Amino acid sequence: MTEHARPAHPFYAYCQTALQEIEEQGRYRRFTSLSRRSSQYPVYDQGNIKQSEKPVTVWSSNDYLGMGVEPEVMNAAISAIQEYGAGSGGTRNIAGTHPLHVALEAELADLHGKEAGLLFVSGYVSNHASLQTILTSMSGDWITFSDQQNHASMIAGIKGAKNSQCIIFKHNDLTDLEEKLASAPTSAPKLIAFESVYSMDGDIADISAICALARKYNALTYLDEVHAVGLYGNQGGGISERDQVADQVDIIEGTLAKGFGVHGGYVTAKKEIIEYLRLAASGFIFTTALPPSIVAPALASIKLVRQQHWRREKLFERVHTFQKKLKAAGIPFIQTESHIVPVMIGDAERCKEISRRLLGEYALYATPINYPTVPKGTERLRLTPNPFHTDTMMDDMVNALKALL
Repeated sequence: MTEHARPAHPFYAYCQTALQEIEEQGRYRRFTSLSRRSSQYPVYDQGNIKQSEKPVTVWSSNDYLGMGVEPEVMNAAISAIQEYGAGSGGTRNIAGTHPLHVALEAELADLHGKEAGLLFVSGYVSNHASLQTILTSMSGDWITFSDQQNHASMIAGIKGAKNSQCIIFKHNDLTDLEEKLASAPTSAPKLIAFESVYSMDGDIADISAICALARKYNALTYLDEVHAVGLYGNQGGGISERDQVADQVDIIEGTLAKGFGVHGGYVTAKKEIIEYLRLAASGFIFTTALPPSIVAPALASIKLVRQQHWRREKLFERVHTFQKKLKAAGIPFIQTESHIVPVMIGDAERCKEISRRLLGEYALYATPINYPTVPKGTERLRLTPNPFHTDTMMDDMVNALKALL
């Protein structure tokens, strides 16, 4: 034993045991290295090696509209780097606030019909930081009513507010939600946290009905529109815009990384709420600001998406065409009104194996979704057709699934 040697810390053994258990349960996640071809989206190369003879068609990207490869968006990033450099230089309070940040926050607020907006470094952080900050205010005696299928970032933010109480209501079950609201103390401050489009099953919340319950029981509403912004509504404001109820929602949270194809998260609300979060949310205050090279293309993307409704029309034409092809082939999938197409497998090992064979034998990539992301027995491939998936690409995927299933 050397002079500085010490007995192995028990955490090493814990990690080894935990990893072995995850492997045995079929939950061990391995990365698939893919390199997008910007001029041929959704075609990718595997890793850094150009494979011109057998490129991969990706079916699980969250760049739902392909805005990340839109030339005007890419050029905005290039110009911003050339003019402002690669980074932001600090937090928003320390030399990190750029006029582009202010412009993007104003654009997002206008998109959702709110007074103000606030940028975060990711959608995860915007949910976590905003919910935790709200629920630790007012002495922290809040009661949160959280949908059973809310995203991990929302759950983390709610759990981070340790003095508040969390009540989980059954997924999209308004009767259960009202029963729980009615049984709560009338004097306690309340918040209803829910999503518009749920990313695993692709189902959609009844925002209007939830807001009506919020008014009846005097609860604040917090809506995650992450999987809807850019895709729904006349200008891409999400389900709340499509259903014309955005004005009824107190706080609308979203991302720049999916429908808008870039990176970052945000919240929009009345000015006093946004100002409070700006001054109190540690997840905003103590992190480096998004660089102009990200903010500029995000701003360009949002402006294009708001103006060009044909992008949404093309997306849903492709989704509906793909669903018809799956149905004709007898492939089991969940059909919803959203853009997400879950192909059901029902077993973790089989789900991973089918994903592996799709890539290895057919050059098709579809992400396997297993527990704990979804309940055991509901494992699936999560497919997201986009405007660039051709009929030939769809036929290739349908034929491959038919052969493997």
